[in-house]
Amino acid sequence: MFDPKLDLFRHTLATLAYRAGRCLDGAPEEFAAFRASPETRTPAQILAHLGDLLDWALSLVKGKQEWHDSAPLAWKEEGARFFKALQVLDESLIANPQAAFPGEKLFQGPIADALTHVGQIAMLRRMAGSPSVSENFFRAEIVAGRVGQDQAKPVQPFR
Repeated sequence: MFDPKLDLFRHTLATLAYRAGRCLDGAPEEFAAFRASPETRTPAQILAHLGDLLDWALSLVKGKQEWHDSAPLAWKEEGARFFKALQVLDESLIANPQAAFPGEKLFQGPIADALTHVGQIAMLRRMAGSPSVSENFFRAEIVAGRVGQDQAKPVQPFR
């Protein structure tokens, strides 16, 4: 049964995965500890927060609200945690498509926040001297359900 809200939400998760994949791909290990200023979060702290946001979103889908502040793991492990959390969230949505879930609230809360933080990581990569590949995201090959680390290659990268 076609549910346009669920389909759009799943496409949003895939977009989050794709954009995060671009920001994380090729980041040097030392980037995890980069600080733009003494008061800002490091990329590793932001990535841990992204995983926490997705865990929170999953708890909301399950009808409860649980929040945890996680200490950052090693950069690659934290990236794997992020993509695993996205996959679990996406799978929970398709496992029971008739279940009511607060889609608008999930979008305005944890998912919009996650998109913002992916943008912060992209900006910090440029500031750290290791920019990620820019591209025309409208042309990107983003598909609902593709929420893991393996993402399509850039269709029209900017050089």
